[in-house]
Amino acid sequence: MITFEIDNSGNLPIYMQIYSYIRKEIECRNIKANEKLPSKRALASHLNVSVVTVENAYSQLVSEGYIRSERGRGFFAENYEIPCITKEKAAFTDRLSDIKYNFGTGTADISLFPFSVWAKLSRSTLNEKTTDLLNSCDFRGLKQLREEIAHHLRRFRGMNVSPDRIVIGAGSEYLIGIIINLLGRDMAYGVENPGYRKIYDIFSINTSRVFPVPVDEQGASVSAISGFGINVLHVTPSHHFPLGVTMPVTRKQQLLNWTYEKAERYIIEDDCDCEFHYNSRPSPTLQSYDKKGTVIYLNTFTRTIAPSVRIGYMVLPEKLMEKFNAKLNFYSCPVPVFEQFTLAKFIGEGYFERHINRLKKTFRQRRDTLVSCIKNSSLADISEISGDSSGIHLLLKVTNGMSQSELIQSALQNGIKIHSVSEYYSFPVYSIPDDLLILGFSGIDSEKIAKAVSLMAEIWKSG
Repeated sequence: MITFEIDNSGNLPIYMQIYSYIRKEIECRNIKANEKLPSKRALASHLNVSVVTVENAYSQLVSEGYIRSERGRGFFAENYEIPCITKEKAAFTDRLSDIKYNFGTGTADISLFPFSVWAKLSRSTLNEKTTDLLNSCDFRGLKQLREEIAHHLRRFRGMNVSPDRIVIGAGSEYLIGIIINLLGRDMAYGVENPGYRKIYDIFSINTSRVFPVPVDEQGASVSAISGFGINVLHVTPSHHFPLGVTMPVTRKQQLLNWTYEKAERYIIEDDCDCEFHYNSRPSPTLQSYDKKGTVIYLNTFTRTIAPSVRIGYMVLPEKLMEKFNAKLNFYSCPVPVFEQFTLAKFIGEGYFERHINRLKKTFRQRRDTLVSCIKNSSLADISEISGDSSGIHLLLKVTNGMSQSELIQSALQNGIKIHSVSEYYSFPVYSIPDDLLILGFSGIDSEKIAKAVSLMAEIWKSG
């Protein structure tokens, strides 16, 4: 029988303690593959907890692939294998100075930043707003910037929102923290798995109730949300990272219906990469379909302008905006007024739209170069491309007999930095793909792309 001491201090839910203990026992091989676990009722009686508590723990373990449920027989441990990374490999991975070709997704090409325009607008701001620059602004952010964002959302995303419902913040990390304070730390939050690791880290540091939501070919799984008892779900429907899934309208409506079923259910719609759709316009936002005020819209200028421009914004439903005004109005807007005035000019005078169009053209060319080079090399016979219709990366499945770690390390030994999909699972699952690589193309020019693909074809074909 599974036995351990339960902490009743309330720092960690009991079902999470049970889940963590069983998971560790499986990973350490103390619970062997295919070994039968106690029934929910038996374990609940043994630990002196409710059956629902054990059921929640088992559901989490099933979702992550640590155990399986067999109808009429019970629960059994899966044969879970953990990839081993040697100290030598880890040390080699950290030698970033050896990288000549970086296919990372967080890299930026600074040559694409509109320095001359930004400098001109900055000088104009200094000359015109001398007194205003020294005063604090509305706790929601500068009114002029909120008005320009509202206008941009109306034109580009078909969203009719009032500037009074927009809140400016220092990037998505800050805004998600605000959302958690607004909704409550005792809420159950769901994050896409796989997804941005930083998002999971932000939620986990602010609340102990964070759940993985599997992603299928249409986006976040609705059945998993219901199974975990989630109240608030963070999703990226326009372009999921890293799988590249664009959520269809049917799944969007299912998610909205889920929020409508019970009070105090919300969706945080992170519209990252919505600007970079190459074959069609971006699909309408979840927020634009929302009729009952359950969607919180989130976006940032970090990817579209520069990583150092730590300016993001959220659009709150009317009811939550009232709550924000009453509960969190003591917060000061963390973004300097000077940067807000400059960005407002950048958007209002049409430079932002022209900048986005330039980025789309450049990224499309780089994507086309990457796809063409792969298809016209020996990689064509041993690889498959997917997720290249939008965003700033594509997925490459390589089937040459080499493991994922061997592919990544052999590339790194030749100065090529790439990542794998498996790196973006905040919660391990049994079916993590071991053959999907991520090639980002936003920070590498076409000439380097061609050289890198030629090199990959040489080292992987021989593998």
